[in-house]
Amino acid sequence: MMTASGDLILKGGTVVNHDGIGACDVAVAGGRITAIGDLARLPAAEVIDCRGLTLLPGVIDTHVHFREPGQTQKEDMESGSRGAVLGGVTAVFDMPNTDPFTISEATLADKIARVRGRMHCDYSFYIGATYENISELHALEHLPCCAAVKIIMGASFSKLLVEDDASILEILKRIDRRPAVHSEDEYRLRERAGQRIAGDVRSHLVWRDELSALMATKRLIAMARETGKRVHVVHVSTGSEIEFLAAHRDIATIEVTPHHLTFAAPECYERLGALVQINPPVRDAAHRAALWRGINDGLVDTVGSDHTPQFLLEKQKPYPDCPPGMPGVQTLVPLMLDHVNAGRLSLSRLADLTSAGPARVFGIANKGRIAVGYDADFTVVDLKRQETITNKWIASRVGWSPYDGMRVTGWPVGTFVRGHKVMWEGALVTPARGEAVRFN
Repeated sequence: MMTASGDLILKGGTVVNHDGIGACDVAVAGGRITAIGDLARLPAAEVIDCRGLTLLPGVIDTHVHFREPGQTQKEDMESGSRGAVLGGVTAVFDMPNTDPFTISEATLADKIARVRGRMHCDYSFYIGATYENISELHALEHLPCCAAVKIIMGASFSKLLVEDDASILEILKRIDRRPAVHSEDEYRLRERAGQRIAGDVRSHLVWRDELSALMATKRLIAMARETGKRVHVVHVSTGSEIEFLAAHRDIATIEVTPHHLTFAAPECYERLGALVQINPPVRDAAHRAALWRGINDGLVDTVGSDHTPQFLLEKQKPYPDCPPGMPGVQTLVPLMLDHVNAGRLSLSRLADLTSAGPARVFGIANKGRIAVGYDADFTVVDLKRQETITNKWIASRVGWSPYDGMRVTGWPVGTFVRGHKVMWEGALVTPARGEAVRFN
């Protein structure tokens, strides 16, 4: 715990920031970074020995579903954020498909009131676009604690679905900030609903095929061009989308997920069944390789977990009666560190995807890098530590992970949120002190 003075030095760790990677000390006061370098002579109320550890800028997961209000039996803000900090995540953006939907000033205010004193990490909330609130979105997106507008072009969230071009065009005309868009073509999904085979979860990716994603993304980009607006395409899952979006980097940013980077069909469905069923679906190894090429070519901007907890008993129902989604916020950092150790991406690229990228895409104030004046958010990791992800470790109320039993190299050992040591060596060490993320 920090003393009343709030002074802290993280000493001797390897710091990853926009200046490169190197061993140095980092000083913190008042929740902000105050100095970086050789700080041996600088007095501090607390010094934490980070020799042998690596300090990443605090990881920001801009894609979680914490289920509160409405389905708190599956997850609530406290349990979801506890899982986040246990996994090294310092801030989260929560999606609007709660009950009631987060689609108005009142429903946003309700979420903000619910989280006071209960969030272990910092937080922000998306406003969902609907046919009824289009005229209000400009005002709503500028409310404090609003991350962005979320547009769902193809899914089963009823009121949150906005499928037609005229309405999406009107949304883009009215808003200023970059929206996050679920890009699957609802018309094609309806036409192909008969492709689902009862009892065969592998048919999920036949139904929600590559073309359903590409068609919606092409429509979205055409509308963004027409309106002169920028868009953020979330959970991109296909190589064709990566190739297409490469020609539209001036207006389009890209999110990918750890599950699309880690699993591949058909093996994952044969081994795990509906535990890996999600929208858009996990696809074959060729698509996974294309996503990695997108990362290595500098095309991908963010990695989000799409943490969507469902009860295990629900996931064990015969397809298509099993709901899509899987827990993911707590495993994002271990999985991506394992990919770093496997040589699939560099530490610097990881920091860009999980910290600087989210800050850049969404205009987050004072987060996203280790720099003087920035919030003292750190994800402290041991790159060499080998651990096994287990269901027992998962803090989510649903209590399972599709990665149960997976051995990974690289592990989060500390989570600091605005200078507060929230997690250290797998234990929560500070009461919930999460605050609203601020935007430029």
